Amino acid sequence: MGFLPPSERKYRRSPRSLLLPEKHRDVSGQFDRPEDRLGGASYWGAVFNLSTTIIGAGIMALPATLKQLGLIPGLIMIVLGATLTSFSIETILKFSRASKSATYSGLVADAFGVSGRNLLQVCVVLNNLGLLIVYMIIIGDVLSGTGTKSVHHSGLIEEWMGQHWWTSRAFLMLCTTLFVFAPLISLRQLDSLRYTSALSVGLAIVFVAITAGITTVKLVNGSIEIPQLVPKLDGLSAFWRLFTTIPVIVTAYICHHNMLFAVHPIENELVEPGQMKSIVRTSLMLCVSVYMATSLFGFLLFGEGTMDDILANFDGDLRIPYSSALNDLVRASYGIHLMLVFPIVFFSLRLNLHGLLCPHSVAIAYDNHRRFYLLTAFLMGLIFLGANFVPSIWDVFEFTGATTAVSIGFIFPAAVALRDSHRVATKKDKAVSWVMIMLAVTSSMAAISSEIDGILSSGGS
Repeated sequence: MGFLPPSERKYRRSPRSLLLPEKHRDVSGQFDRPEDRLGGASYWGAVFNLSTTIIGAGIMALPATLKQLGLIPGLIMIVLGATLTSFSIETILKFSRASKSATYSGLVADAFGVSGRNLLQVCVVLNNLGLLIVYMIIIGDVLSGTGTKSVHHSGLIEEWMGQHWWTSRAFLMLCTTLFVFAPLISLRQLDSLRYTSALSVGLAIVFVAITAGITTVKLVNGSIEIPQLVPKLDGLSAFWRLFTTIPVIVTAYICHHNMLFAVHPIENELVEPGQMKSIVRTSLMLCVSVYMATSLFGFLLFGEGTMDDILANFDGDLRIPYSSALNDLVRASYGIHLMLVFPIVFFSLRLNLHGLLCPHSVAIAYDNHRRFYLLTAFLMGLIFLGANFVPSIWDVFEFTGATTAVSIGFIFPAAVALRDSHRVATKKDKAVSWVMIMLAVTSSMAAISSEIDGILSSGGS
C-alpha cells in the first residue's frame, strides 16, 4: 500500500477509536474499576444481540423466495448465503486485527482511504434506514392490517376492536414509536439490550415452532399440496425475476451493521474480545436453523398463495382447531420480536450517521445530550414517514439488498482482502473474495435490471 505522510496517517487512524466507548484501562492494561467495564458483555449476551440483528424482517420474505425459486434451490440459497456471510464477517475480524483497526470503517479507511470509509458509512446508513422502515411496515401490518386493491388482510387491533381512527395504521405506528421505540432507542449502551435480545430470539423461535406445528398437522390430515420443487420458467422475464430473490436473501443475513464499529459494537463491550469468531459462528448456526424452518414450513403451509410478508397470510381460516388463536399468537409473537430488534439496528444507524457527520467527535454514547437526542429524533422521524409511504417490503428489500447490503456484506470485505495492505491474506481468502465480488455484482445488476423491467412493464400496462 506504500507509506503515507504522517498527517495522512493521523487523519486516517483517528476515526477508528473515537466513535464507540472504549474499555477504560490503566497503564498496566487492566481495567481501572469494575464499573468501567461497560457491563462486560457476556458470550451469550453477544450471541443473542448478533442473532437478534440477523433475524429481523428479512425472515418474513424468505418463504416468498421459495415460491420464486422452488423448494430445493431456495433452501440451497439460504445455506449458501450463510456460508458467504460467515466468510465475510471472519474477513472483517481477521484484517481488522492485522491493521489494528478498532472499527470496520477504520479497516476500510486503512485499505482505501477516507473516501472508502465514507462510502461504507453511507451504505450502512441507507441499509439500516431501509431495514427499520421495513420493520415498522411489518409492525403496522400486524397491528392494523394490509392488503391490495381487491383483498384486505386485517391486523390484530383491527380484528379485536373494529375499524376506527384509533385503530388506523398511522395512529398505531405513532403509539408504537412513542411508547415502545422511544424508551429503547434512548439507551446508550448496546449490551443494555441483552435481555430484550434474548426475549426477541425466543419469540422468533416461538413463531417458527407454531408455524411448524400448524404445517405438521395439515400434512398429517393431507390438506397440503406437493410444493413446487424447482422454479417455473415460462419466459425470459421469469428467468430474470429469479435474481430478485438474491437481494432478499442477502438482506436477511446482513448483520454487518452490528459488526461495523469496533469490529462490531458487541466485541468492543466483550470482556474477552477473542470470543468473537465463535460468537459469529454460533449466531449464524442459530439463524440458519430458524431461516430454513421458517422458509420450509411457511411455503408448505401457504404454497402459491404465500405473500411477500408471510405474516399477512395468518389472518384467515387455517382449517385446523383453534385457527384464530394460533393466527393471533403467530402475528403477535413476531410483531413483538421486531419491536425488540428495532433498537439494536437503530443503535448502529445512529452510530454510523454520527460517525459520518462528526468523524472526530467523541462517541455518540458520551456525546452531549442535545446532539444525541436530536439525532435520535431526526432518524426516528424519517423512519416513521418512510413506513407510511413505502408500499411493500419487497420493494425495499430489492433496493437495499441489491445495492447497500451486498456492498456492506460482500464487496467491502472482499475488496479489503484483495487489497491485503498487511500481507495476511491466503490464496483461499483471495479466491473466495473474487467469487464473492463476481456473485455480488452480477446478481445485483440482474436484480436491478429485473426490477426496472417490471416497473416499465407495469407502467406500460
